Amino acid sequence: MKKDFYEILGISRSADAAEIKKAYRKSAIQFHPDKNPGDKEAEEKFKLAAEAYEVLSDPQKKAKYDQYGHQAFDGSGGFGGGHGGMNMDDIFSQFGDIFGSGFGGFSGGGGGRARRAKGSNLRIKVKLTLEEIANGVEKKVKVKRKVQAPGVIYKTCSTCNGQGQVMRVTNTILGRMQSASTCPTCNGSGQILDKKPADADSQGMILEDETVSIKIPAGVVDGMQLKVSNKGNDAPGNSIPGDLIVAIEEIEHEFLKREGENLHYDLYVSFSEAVLGISKDIEAINGKVRIKLEEGIQSGKILRLKGKGIPSINGYGNGDLLVHVNVWTPKTLNKEQKQFFEKNLTDENFIPNPEKSDKSFFEKVKDMFS
Repeated sequence: MKKDFYEILGISRSADAAEIKKAYRKSAIQFHPDKNPGDKEAEEKFKLAAEAYEVLSDPQKKAKYDQYGHQAFDGSGGFGGGHGGMNMDDIFSQFGDIFGSGFGGFSGGGGGRARRAKGSNLRIKVKLTLEEIANGVEKKVKVKRKVQAPGVIYKTCSTCNGQGQVMRVTNTILGRMQSASTCPTCNGSGQILDKKPADADSQGMILEDETVSIKIPAGVVDGMQLKVSNKGNDAPGNSIPGDLIVAIEEIEHEFLKREGENLHYDLYVSFSEAVLGISKDIEAINGKVRIKLEEGIQSGKILRLKGKGIPSINGYGNGDLLVHVNVWTPKTLNKEQKQFFEKNLTDENFIPNPEKSDKSFFEKVKDMFS
């Protein structure tokens, strides 16, 4: 089981953005590879801290993590800001400003090699049926990605000599101050285009179709975003591909209405069926389910079928299927039928006499959410 992100950074769940950044910087400096050469445990802690910061520093990601935990991003093992899809270059390219001038790229301190650029992310929308959401599904989608063209050649940037940074020395009243900034020629990659094929763009890139397999965990919700690492656009030179961001769109079911992990089903029965009681087949998420209605069942009765709802994305079991019984009153009657009801207007069996167990609509709604 993954360790809690707040625990990794040593902060409370009420920590603000400044506290989160401060805690991450402290952990990153403590476990930085340059300070702990060859220490695999320190490297792992360094990656965990970066993973925690990636999520908690983003308000939207933080909100989803607070609600759904790790499963909001990597329930299937293939998504999320997890360090499983994150290497040192990812970390330095995304959070390099956290470290200040005390460290360079991964190895070599301030004189280390250039950080690898990261390509832009791609975004797609995937529509899922309620059945697919309930069971989890693997989807294959075709995406157009920018990739480096075959035969493209890059060379070391002459401006920064492959470092990705240019150093500037400024004279101040406190003495000579040295500062580093991203190389304006290569944008920090340390490489520039040397040769490219005719069909490539000015950065040596071409568009290519690729079929990507996406494993979507059970229990996702409409609007949730999942991440497939390294399936976005490439960037020029010795770069890291961006990510494929997958937005979930839920297709409305014909009969079932979703409310979180619970499902609702409106069951209409005739007056005769309500009086005599009957067995009915109703629509459930994985096929039909037979239920028995007691004699004299009242309109508004809610039958709860345990575990017949949507699985929790956090693995806490399934929600329930709530069957709402609606007694259908006939709108037209023939003469004989009308006489029957007129005859029984004053019959004690036809006069409303609710028992304490026959709760009102408002009481039932209150019980559902209590």
